[in-house]
Amino acid sequence: MRKKWLMMLLAMITLMVYPVSAYAAEGPTTVGLQIGMDTAFTFLAFILVFFMQAGFALLEAGSVRMKNAGHVAGKTVLTLAIASLCFWAFGFGLGFGNGNGFFGTTGFFYGGDSTASLFESLAFSDVTLNVKFLFQMAFAAVSLAIVSGGMAERAKLSVYIIFGILFSIVIYPVVAHWVWGGGWLAELGMQDYAGSTVVHLTGATAAVVATILLKPRLGKFNKEGKPVIIPGHNQVFTVLGVLILWFGWFGFNPGSALSPMGGFFGYVALTTNVAAAAGGLAALIASWLYFGKSDIPAMLNGVLAALVAITGACAFVEPWAALIIGFVAGAFTFMTSQWLERAGLDDPIYAFSVHGIAGIWGAVSTGLFAAPRLIEEGALVGGAGLFYGGGFHQLGVQILGVVGTFIFVAVMSFIILYIMKMVTGLRVTEEEELMGLDISEHGTYGYPEQMKLISESESKSKTLKH
Repeated sequence: MRKKWLMMLLAMITLMVYPVSAYAAEGPTTVGLQIGMDTAFTFLAFILVFFMQAGFALLEAGSVRMKNAGHVAGKTVLTLAIASLCFWAFGFGLGFGNGNGFFGTTGFFYGGDSTASLFESLAFSDVTLNVKFLFQMAFAAVSLAIVSGGMAERAKLSVYIIFGILFSIVIYPVVAHWVWGGGWLAELGMQDYAGSTVVHLTGATAAVVATILLKPRLGKFNKEGKPVIIPGHNQVFTVLGVLILWFGWFGFNPGSALSPMGGFFGYVALTTNVAAAAGGLAALIASWLYFGKSDIPAMLNGVLAALVAITGACAFVEPWAALIIGFVAGAFTFMTSQWLERAGLDDPIYAFSVHGIAGIWGAVSTGLFAAPRLIEEGALVGGAGLFYGGGFHQLGVQILGVVGTFIFVAVMSFIILYIMKMVTGLRVTEEEELMGLDISEHGTYGYPEQMKLISESESKSKTLKH
């Protein structure tokens, strides 16, 4: 029954995204129907990935204080708009256009399906180029959303705009070209099915550089240098955000098959879900052992970390390996988030632990667990992992890809952000941070009634003290 409904849905979308006129003369051909079905499937996957931005908005807004919630939610739309336009103008060409081993040199200001010859790296699929562009654009927007999350509660709005533009042009597309656009890592056979490295490690690395340069939020560390808990204002928002992201990930990973034919996307969905469930439970257990009580935000981050880790490995590993990958990602992300915080890093949504550390583990895991049968059946990239007799070759390629990506993104991000810090500054003033970015950057609160009550209560308290 489910398969019947899925095929009916894909058929409906096919009629919307694939020209009916193509069938008008002699009726639909088998090849034409398959192209239409593949295009509809990929378009549906694009919708799911695009909708993940709603998950980021809820997750991040719920993780910050009430006085910053409107700003944080609103900048999600801002960065989505920036990524969309920059990827259309330059990112798609730099990432997937014909070029050299480091970046593409054709296809700027993307002009539609008629420019397909400029994007040979995407010729492996018959999905129309317009839908391929939308799908890849949604991935770029997710990576930028990760970056902006690490800057929460103290960065100027102009930082999101300027760095977002440059990240979408000179950082993300280059890494995408290396792995997916026929670049040097693609030539080596790096395995990254849906972006543990390309999307998540790239975004997280830029985020941690920004976090370090911005320095901690006011009040995050006491006089002894120990971290002070700054709870988010709405845990229900964060739960809903994670559920939406989990849902959207079924476009992220299975959608990367670019076709429903053969059913391989279903296998990818299976490993994705197994890992996510294992990661959430692992992080909950780890928090229980560490705090003496189960921590819901830790569980949520465990789910996301596992999804990040399995993103690169989902097409290469067996379900039992997916469980291990997810479990390790969830537990390790919790431990590293605590360690980094004690070391002085103030990362409000734990972007580097969730997307960076887990992204590294996800990339390395295929070098350990990649199964030969899955490479032959659907993944078609690289070789077997260490535990399947593949030796250290694939593991070495994976590590090289992680190290190369981290160094490139870290250096580029530092150069851009450091220049911005010297010229315009990265951080709002102390007064603006104390009053909240909702009012200081936008002139109104996301929760005007509640913030008014809080302000009146504080004023009365000050009057009584005097």
